[in-house]
Amino acid sequence: MIDTERIEAFLNHQTEHWNQGDKQAFLEDYRRVAPEGLSIEYVGRAPQDGWSVLEQMWEQQRAKIRVEPVVKIVNGNEAACHVRNVIVGTGRAIETIELFRFEAGRLYVRYFIKP
Repeated sequence: MIDTERIEAFLNHQTEHWNQGDKQAFLEDYRRVAPEGLSIEYVGRAPQDGWSVLEQMWEQQRAKIRVEPVVKIVNGNEAACHVRNVIVGTGRAIETIELFRFEAGRLYVRYFIKP
């Protein structure tokens, strides 16, 4: 069972590493908490292999988006985050609610994206 401190550290580190552009550290953040597998679902679509989603996300969005967490709530083995995904060079942001469930070495992520 993963504890609250480890979940909070993961949430903070993956945000920092995304904004710093440190892909290796970003992916390692996920590997540490999900050694048995990663599933990512954009709500409204089927869950996908998380590793390929992270690669695609990094290649397509990393240079364009700076993440600014608004609130992070950890309860047991789950976390919910409200994140402002600021589009670099603009005054616009994409709001997301991100849900994380840590279970038996696996991580399940769901992204709710405000249209």
